[in-house]
Amino acid sequence: MATESNPDESRNLIQTTRVLVIGLAIVIVVLGLALIMVGIGQSLIQTAVLPERVNALANSDDECVVCHKRTTPGIVEQYGHSTMAAAEVACQNCHEVKADYPGSVAHEGTYVLGSPTTAMCEKCHTTEVAQFNQSRHSLPAYIAMWGVDGLQEQHSENFEDLLAMYEAIPEGSFNPDQMRNALFVIEGPDVTRFACQDCHNVGRPNLDGSIGQCQKCHLRHEFSLEQARKPETCNHCHIGPDHPQWEIYQESPHGIAYATGGHNWHWEAEAGTLTVQDFPAATCAICHMSGFGTASTTHDVGDRLTWYLFAPISEHRPGWQDNKVRMQAVCQECHNREFIDTFYTDADKLTEAINTWVIESDEIVAPLKEKGLLTAQPFDEPIDFTYFNLWHHWGRTAKFGAWMQGPDYVQWHGAYEILHDMAELRTMTTEKLKQASE
Repeated sequence: MATESNPDESRNLIQTTRVLVIGLAIVIVVLGLALIMVGIGQSLIQTAVLPERVNALANSDDECVVCHKRTTPGIVEQYGHSTMAAAEVACQNCHEVKADYPGSVAHEGTYVLGSPTTAMCEKCHTTEVAQFNQSRHSLPAYIAMWGVDGLQEQHSENFEDLLAMYEAIPEGSFNPDQMRNALFVIEGPDVTRFACQDCHNVGRPNLDGSIGQCQKCHLRHEFSLEQARKPETCNHCHIGPDHPQWEIYQESPHGIAYATGGHNWHWEAEAGTLTVQDFPAATCAICHMSGFGTASTTHDVGDRLTWYLFAPISEHRPGWQDNKVRMQAVCQECHNREFIDTFYTDADKLTEAINTWVIESDEIVAPLKEKGLLTAQPFDEPIDFTYFNLWHHWGRTAKFGAWMQGPDYVQWHGAYEILHDMAELRTMTTEKLKQASE
């Protein structure tokens, strides 16, 4: 049976429906406006972060540029965005040489160096090259691989000049660094071409008598300040069990600050002008090279270091007191004097403690050396590797970890492993002495 509808209920239903429709429309409009604003915001952010890049070679009619746009367009694109291209430094300024220049090759009616040497860079960057030549990255890096004897074998024609230059470097008198690396010889060139040489050739002598490869740190052809300053560039070599600076940096307070806020730092700031506004925390470059606060820019990476931390038994560097003053000038931009003095005192104690353990490891194996129970051939039995790892891996890692504030590398990748290897050495030594007496 049909029922009669209630007029009031119908009106209420209509009003409710209208309210819902209007509300839904408002929500749609608000959401639409919000999406538009988000899009505008993202566009503004993208514009701020990624400004239009100027290519100085876009309309160039230089014959090198025109040809290489066809053959190696990536290189031309990179160089076009560089400050050198913007300063009108031409390809010929770095590559073109005379016919009799050492290492030159004939190319399109002229003579060029495929990879410019530091002698080319020195034409404009005189101070930087001079500082580099006094640094750990120069001949000391190369000789740490080849040794002084190997240097003579490889460069007999100008060995005396290279040796004189090496001895003029503060590290040139450091005896452990003058020995040829035994592993480098054992592994051979088929391996070391892609291993030791890839890093240590940063200090390789060139055919024209200059030293080193600037492009190891300043990747061609853009020569970006950001690229040279970022820690990832240093980690190409400063990584792994024997010198894990990259890994230590990542777990340090400085590395955490970089990982979480580094995208806001002023990576392209002009050299020599950097402040805490540009870099509110330290990077590899800030500590070791950059002009920061009152500290001057340097390409001598040992200029602010007090110890030879890479050595089996660390010693103070020549002029370490002055080096300390320069490094602490960087520290003082963020830290107070009490913090810095306490840190240095404690890190010095850690360095000396590791020295003591390495000396103890020498004493453990001393009876084997005295009795001629170790072969003359390096790395031909397990004890050689254990003895080497103790200082070369774990001792160095513990020292680096302390000075760079990486606790896990001081402890579990450092001190713990040293103690473990010393226990192994004692057992190995006892067994060898026992076998020899039977």
